[in-house]
Amino acid sequence: MRILVIGGGGREHALVWRLTQSPRVTKIWCAPGNGGIAAQAECVAIDAGDVAGLAAFAESMRPDLTVVGPELPLVNGISDAFGDRGWPIVAPSKLASQLEGSKVFTKEFLQRHQIPTPRMYGAFDSSAAANAALRHVEWPLVIKADGLCAGKGVCLAPDAPSASDFIDRVLDKRELGVGGARLLLEQALVGEELSFIILTDGNRYAPMVPSRDHKRAFDGDRGPNTGGMGAYSSDELLPSALRDTILRTVVEPTMRGLASDGIRYQGFLYFGLMLTKAGPEVLEFNCRLGDPEAQAIVSRMDFDLAEVLTDAAAGRLDPSKLKWKPGASVCVVLASGGYPGKFTVGQSINGLTDITPETGVKVFHAGTRLGSSSVVSNGGRVLGVTAARPSVQEAVSAVYSAISKIGFDGMQYRRDIAGHASRVGAAGD
Repeated sequence: MRILVIGGGGREHALVWRLTQSPRVTKIWCAPGNGGIAAQAECVAIDAGDVAGLAAFAESMRPDLTVVGPELPLVNGISDAFGDRGWPIVAPSKLASQLEGSKVFTKEFLQRHQIPTPRMYGAFDSSAAANAALRHVEWPLVIKADGLCAGKGVCLAPDAPSASDFIDRVLDKRELGVGGARLLLEQALVGEELSFIILTDGNRYAPMVPSRDHKRAFDGDRGPNTGGMGAYSSDELLPSALRDTILRTVVEPTMRGLASDGIRYQGFLYFGLMLTKAGPEVLEFNCRLGDPEAQAIVSRMDFDLAEVLTDAAAGRLDPSKLKWKPGASVCVVLASGGYPGKFTVGQSINGLTDITPETGVKVFHAGTRLGSSSVVSNGGRVLGVTAARPSVQEAVSAVYSAISKIGFDGMQYRRDIAGHASRVGAAGD
């Protein structure tokens, strides 16, 4: 098999790493790739959102399968473009990808199909109307940008002044660009978050192992939202009773709702859940594997990913093929100083050669590139240090031990990833 992987972050490095372990894979291209992916795949200088450029490359090289990592090519219609040509691809259609591309589309879908989700106070494209609506909400309040904002389009506002500040910055100053052209005001929920991800061929589906992301920039869940500063996976996150409830009240109604709306969904579907005392509620959908959840999930895979994804693209997914390593996995993101705000790139990264295969720790590259004499930083989230072990605590220890050997100017990371693992499952018990 020859496979094209689209994207250039830590998630895509994890996918490439796992795909190279399949005996059926002989060649992988990655567009655009990064400094770490370059060691395992041929990186192609095409932007992930450039559907026309990617289609032209695929026309020339004819990969046997294309796997899409990030959201931008999905909402730009890459699945439709490849599917119309008969090329196998793991990715939902442009219409289906509106589940991630538009928060308002998602909220209306959830309400229409009576899937548990926080109350929506309204959606607004003017700051005056949004600020006027603040007189009729409960605090704290969640404010979401309708479009794609790289994980930075959500504000948990404790009071009216902070809400008004975010509204004005997004709708008037356009700090989030076109993704922030409309804002949704939503009820804030109390509970633990859970990332529940499935792979579907349009009919059958197979759940991934559960995972939990850490969105805030700093320890103790403080600071601004980011694309994700770390994640962990453990079976203890999902007691069997809670799993059954999620499948019955969220996943199955979603699949039925998509079918009744005439939307055939194929690919990964990420349910961002809040585990409340009343049960799980859907905060968001992503039309892909999460990042850094993917790094934790891929580390626990005990099956041929190339075979399973080929089956999914062909409409013959066999959920029984998905086997998982017991125990737990942890991924900690090393970010550039200042992230998610302004940061510098081009910082030389030291210590990568000290993380040998014998350590059982894998360093997935995200924002990196190959410099003249070393790997250098090239983004906000730079590396994802990941390990799988029999327990969360052992995985945490292995990851932070490896991090102590890595360094670059301005490097920042959270020191409490998976620190609340002792509370896992409590909200669903």
